[in-house]
Amino acid sequence: MKFLKYIFLFSLSILVIGLSVYYVVDLVQTKNNLMDIEEYSPKSTLVVPENIITKAKYPFVDVHNHIWNMPLKDLSDMVKEMDSMNMAFIINLSGSGRGTQALRDEYFSKSISNIKDNFPTRFGLFVNVDFERIDEDGFSQMNVNMIKDAVSRGAIGLKIYKSLGLTSKDSKGNRIAINDVRLDPIWNVCGELNIPVLIHSGEPASFWEPKDKYNERWLELRQKPGRYRDPKENPSFEEVLAEQHDIFRKHPNTIFINAHLGWMGNDLGRLGRHLDKYPNVMTEIAAVIAELGRQPIYARNFLTKYQDRILFGKDTYRVSEYHLYFRVLETSDEHFDYFRKRHAHWRMYGLNLPDDVLKKIYYKNALKLFPSISGDLFE
Repeated sequence: MKFLKYIFLFSLSILVIGLSVYYVVDLVQTKNNLMDIEEYSPKSTLVVPENIITKAKYPFVDVHNHIWNMPLKDLSDMVKEMDSMNMAFIINLSGSGRGTQALRDEYFSKSISNIKDNFPTRFGLFVNVDFERIDEDGFSQMNVNMIKDAVSRGAIGLKIYKSLGLTSKDSKGNRIAINDVRLDPIWNVCGELNIPVLIHSGEPASFWEPKDKYNERWLELRQKPGRYRDPKENPSFEEVLAEQHDIFRKHPNTIFINAHLGWMGNDLGRLGRHLDKYPNVMTEIAAVIAELGRQPIYARNFLTKYQDRILFGKDTYRVSEYHLYFRVLETSDEHFDYFRKRHAHWRMYGLNLPDDVLKKIYYKNALKLFPSISGDLFE
C-alpha cells in the first residue's frame, strides 16, 4: 500500500509541476506578447477594392482533379456545383484508382460507365499505370495494351503520379527513374494514340532545403513533416526534374502536360525557357495559383506570352477555393489571403488577364488538346 501511495503522490507531484510550468509559460508568453506563427493571423487594415468572384467569367475546363469515388458517385449534385461556377468540364485524373491491376481495371470500368450513363459531356477520365510492377515479364506490352483498351473505351489521357521518380521502387527496392528506358513504350503509345500525359514530378524545391528560418515552406514542413525530402535519402530536386525533362526530349511526338507549372512557378523565367526548349510540353496551374498571385506583373506578362501553353487546373475539388482562382486570374484586387496558410503565408494580387488570354487558359487550349470535349459547352 505504501508503494502505491508513493506512486500516487509522485504522479500527483509531476502533474502539479507540469500544470504550474504550463501556467507560467503561458503567463510569460501573454505578458511578452509571444505567439506561434500559426496563431498569428493579422487582419489587414488596408482598404482597397474587393471583387469576390464565385462564377468564372467564361466556361472553363479543369484538367487536373481527383474524384476518388467516381465509380459509385452520384454526379448530379456535382454537376449543379459545376454549373454554379461556370465549370463546363472536369477531368478526373485518378481513373484507375489504387490496388491490384484487377481492381484498377474494375475501378476504371465502373468510372467510365458512370460517366457515360449519366453525364458523358461533362466528365473526362485519365488512366493510370502501376510502375512498381516494372520487373514483371511483359510489363511494357501489358501497359501499352491496357492504355489502348482504356482509350478505346473513353479514356482521354494518362496521369503519372509524383511517386514515379520519388518513392516508386522495383522488386529489388531500387528507385524507378522517370526516364527508365523500360517506360519508353508507354510514352510512345500515348503519342501514337494522340492522348496527353499529365505528369507530376517532384515537389516544391524548398522541400529539399534545410528546415530552418530561411525556408519559405517551413510551416508546411512543420505541419506535414512527411513532405520533407531529406537529400541523404532522396534524389535531388534537380535530378528528378532532369529525368522528367529527359523524357520530354526523347519523345517529341507525345504531348506532356507538366503539372503544377513544373514546380517552376517561383522562377517563371526558367519555366519560359523550359517551354521554349520543349514544344511538346504544356503546363497547368493546379495547386500553384499562389505562386502567380504573389508576382502579378511578372506572372501576367508570362501568361500572356505563353498563353497557348497554359491550362486551368485545381487539383482538389472544393468549390470555395475555385473562387480565389477566379479572383487571381480575373481581377486587379490587391493584398488578399490565400485559402491555406501553410501553402502561402504571403498575400495574393490579381493579374487582371485580358479576355483573349483568359479564354485560352479557361477552355480554348483544352479544346485543342481534347477534341472529344463538346464545343457546344462553350458557346
